[in-house]
Amino acid sequence: MSKPLVAVLSGAGVSTDSGIPDYRGPNGLWRKDPEAEKLVTYEYYMGDPEIRRRSWRMRRDDRALGAEPNAAHRAVAELERAGVPVRVITQNVDGLHQLAGMPARKVLELHGSAHTVVCTKCHARGPMEDALARVDAGEADPPCLACGGILKSATVMFGERLDPVVLGEAVAITKACQVFVAAGSSLQVQPAAGLAGVAADHGARLVIVNAEPTPYDDRADEVIREPIGTSLPALLRSLGG
Repeated sequence: MSKPLVAVLSGAGVSTDSGIPDYRGPNGLWRKDPEAEKLVTYEYYMGDPEIRRRSWRMRRDDRALGAEPNAAHRAVAELERAGVPVRVITQNVDGLHQLAGMPARKVLELHGSAHTVVCTKCHARGPMEDALARVDAGEADPPCLACGGILKSATVMFGERLDPVVLGEAVAITKACQVFVAAGSSLQVQPAAGLAGVAADHGARLVIVNAEPTPYDDRADEVIREPIGTSLPALLRSLGG
């Protein structure tokens, strides 16, 4: 008997145990400092050199780049190693699922990666660490080395659309899976949040693991409010059996 395809939608709450703050929770980054939202809003970033300089300083100090996977990330990778077909659809940009051992080809990064930079003009890409080294060397707003265009993190900023190819793959996986686990996501940001509804519509068992209520709780087969660091590994172990 073949094992069911498990899709894991991971939100900011999956990475908080790694020391990365979430955005919309009770202690979320945007609640503490609404001005910080401008630093990751495309229109402000492209139009204001001072916003870009502040954004680069923020990324230089960003704990996400040096964070380590936690028990939740490791549990997802262990489920995959146990022979269960697993696909991760993540709203996070920290790369911790891959660092925990999840094959990169089985991780869809809906909001891009904070470990890469991209030129907004010629679309050349490079390592974030190289760009940050230039910031440390005195370039407050490092331009693209290929064409001189504006560099930005290869993450989806507010005001930018998700990559339609990545989103299309996420929808296809969601429609095909038998179990859909939404972990650590407020399920408020579309279109990612809507995947929970798509899963339910296509007959998947929908499990929501989140400290706060979500708009999709009434569609779920199971809602878990316990801490993700312990409850998600326990849930995934039960699926691996």
